Amino acid sequence: MQPPSLTEIQALAREPMAAVDRLIRERLKSDVVLINQVAEYIIGAGGKRLRPMLLLLATGAAGGEALIDAKAHQLAAVVEFIHTATLLHDDVVDESDMRRGRRTANSVWGNAASVLVGDFLYSRSFQLMVELQRMEVMQILADTTNRIAEGEVLQLLHIRNPDTDEAAYLRVVERKTAVLFAAATRLGGLLADAPAEHCDALETFGLNLGYAFQIADDVLDYAADADALGKNLGDDLAEGKATLPLIHAIAHSDAAASARLRDIVSNGDVESLDEVMTAIRATGGLDYSRRRASEYATKAEAALATLPSNPYSRALLGLAQYAVSRDT
Repeated sequence: MQPPSLTEIQALAREPMAAVDRLIRERLKSDVVLINQVAEYIIGAGGKRLRPMLLLLATGAAGGEALIDAKAHQLAAVVEFIHTATLLHDDVVDESDMRRGRRTANSVWGNAASVLVGDFLYSRSFQLMVELQRMEVMQILADTTNRIAEGEVLQLLHIRNPDTDEAAYLRVVERKTAVLFAAATRLGGLLADAPAEHCDALETFGLNLGYAFQIADDVLDYAADADALGKNLGDDLAEGKATLPLIHAIAHSDAAASARLRDIVSNGDVESLDEVMTAIRATGGLDYSRRRASEYATKAEAALATLPSNPYSRALLGLAQYAVSRDT
């Protein structure tokens, strides 16, 4: 049976995701007006809400639709708050001015407001998780947010660093992206009181899906339509980030071309994007990166083999395929 499309997956999760969205807006409220303005601006930007949807789908995959209840809605909101806080902080660190086709919060309100509202979202997420009174849930999310912070610092260390290799790149991807995917899917299993092997399988699925999703995202920065992507192509290069297509090109170019690429990374020279694209194409950097993303997607799919077959586990399979086939 063909896994469902993203549209079909979103339809399956529509009602619980609507409940999550209502809860997000309810719990965003503060008597500090600026917090409401900034938080609503970034939450209201929309997006696919992939991480909270993963938690809901994992809950259903592990135990059935009846378990996608108020507790699942609340925990899904926690995951989205954590993710949104990281976006606010990321855009400040990266000095980004566009996300999802519109201005970033820091370009509208300034860096200080964005950092502080990000802190508010982190603290609000911990208030929500404490209300659930499950120590294992709090442990997972505390560990996850700590790992995300490590990933931010690791990435900072590699900014404009031409010596960044694939292993270093993957360590950043693990902490910045994959660990929150893994937390969302494991938490879904926990909410369903699934056996340990199913919780482990869901965590493995989420981790590998996170790798696949981020590598595919980094390919899009060199291969997508800028308007559809909602940001400028070459933004990673401008920010001094050597992602997998460029890392591969540096490693597989001749000495002169490799030295030139390293110089471009060191200077964050986005004006040389065409030159970088030529080198990436010449060395097969996009195809290599797509293969690596597909390898992780395949690992994610394999992890679900022990789970019951139901509409939710099939939806997770569909997300693994979507992660590497999307164009935005």
